[in-house]
Amino acid sequence: MLVSTGKYSSADVSDVNALIDNELEKTWDFICGYAPDSDALRIMLYRNDFHNLKAALKSLIMNADPFRYFITPTNLDLGELWTCVRSKDFSSLPKNMADAAAETYSVLTETLDGQLADAYIDCAALDAMQRDAARCGSPFMKKYADLITVGCDIKTAYRCAKMGKSQAFAEKAVCGSGELDKASVVSACTRGTESFLSWLSSTAYSEAADMLRESPAAFEKYSDDLIMSLADEARLSAFGIEPLAAYFIAKEAEIRDLRILVTCKECGASNDIITERMRRLYV
Repeated sequence: MLVSTGKYSSADVSDVNALIDNELEKTWDFICGYAPDSDALRIMLYRNDFHNLKAALKSLIMNADPFRYFITPTNLDLGELWTCVRSKDFSSLPKNMADAAAETYSVLTETLDGQLADAYIDCAALDAMQRDAARCGSPFMKKYADLITVGCDIKTAYRCAKMGKSQAFAEKAVCGSGELDKASVVSACTRGTESFLSWLSSTAYSEAADMLRESPAAFEKYSDDLIMSLADEARLSAFGIEPLAAYFIAKEAEIRDLRILVTCKECGASNDIITERMRRLYV
């Protein structure tokens, strides 16, 4: 299938994952060629940026090579990131990351709680997305940041409920948004799984509760498809960043589907299972 697109030679297919890895970075470079100075578009890479910060901090603690765990595209110079983290010079990091880096380092060194460290830095990424999306004045980016946060908060809260996490942990892990209030999410998930799903069913995201009752995979698909619906609306805009953002979202979905397809084929999954897990695309 990949060869038939004309983008890859038969030799490339010997390492499908490697060629998939390069696709999103190529897409980002293409978009930046049209809007090189758009701070709003850079918000779409914040989760990658904070993942890379997390990878650098954990690599420092484990005395490991962080470049094995870094992902692209990213707004960061990864060499400079590693230099700052290795020297514990967190104040030299981008402003929206410095406090999160220092706090996460303290969590890792004082408690050795990797889950708490993950929760803290993931929440910081979502908070940075929402704050900067509101500041840039783009209604599209604000809605995008809100929907990303909603999906992540629901997934995090559901896991907290399933694992019986404390309220203190949930308060660190859940970000909150204009769509779902943080205090309400935390209160619901600390009362147990059924209480959380019952509360979620009373919100505008009641379908998310149905998907979680079906399976976590069904919820992941639902969450991704919400973002694609936003992209469908944005691509019709004649001006602004919206068409470029929609194109990037579409490529993310395409690459996600390729990964699902490759993984399912390697595991011998049936065509029905593959079809069930594939995300919505647009052409």
